[in-house]
Amino acid sequence: MFTGIISDVGTIQLVTQRGDKSFKITTAYDPSTIDIGASIACSGPCLTVVAKGGRAGEAWFSVDVSPETLDKSTASVWAVGTRLNLERPLKVGEEIGGHIVSGHVDGIGEVLQVKPEGDHTRIVIRAPKALAKFIAPKGSIALDGISLTVNEVERDTFGVNIIPHTAKATTWGALKPGDKVNIEIDMLARYLARLKEFA
Repeated sequence: MFTGIISDVGTIQLVTQRGDKSFKITTAYDPSTIDIGASIACSGPCLTVVAKGGRAGEAWFSVDVSPETLDKSTASVWAVGTRLNLERPLKVGEEIGGHIVSGHVDGIGEVLQVKPEGDHTRIVIRAPKALAKFIAPKGSIALDGISLTVNEVERDTFGVNIIPHTAKATTWGALKPGDKVNIEIDMLARYLARLKEFA
């Protein structure tokens, strides 16, 4: 489990294709604190560390990505140089600064508009039609792994605001119209919709 509070921005250093596609990602995390088999959320998808190396400040870790993740997320177009929002799993007793995020991406959205509003930035995104019903005003959503609050919804489009800190501390400072983003809908919305099917 994660909270959608990004703690590092890594960069893909190497892409290899064996059985699954593998990505080597640079990180500021101390490699001595990363266990093989540990989970790290990489711009949304929860991925398993299969190798690591380097030293604090110049570290890296590798992850394998399954066909399901490639199909459901932007991992299908990740390449050398792609920057990723990183988050390590929530530990019991830690503060939950965002909302409960599973790291299971539901689909890909398209950025339609990026517009400054004072110090903030307003971003409008089109969601896949199958996910639109799960997105509600003032509800929580994870976009590229970032916990955000939905401001408004109109059919299959919705808007969020990001503060200057989020722009600086994540990859979203460089976001532009046409970019694709990973969407994870709120877990509660997913289960409520499933229960309604049997009501």
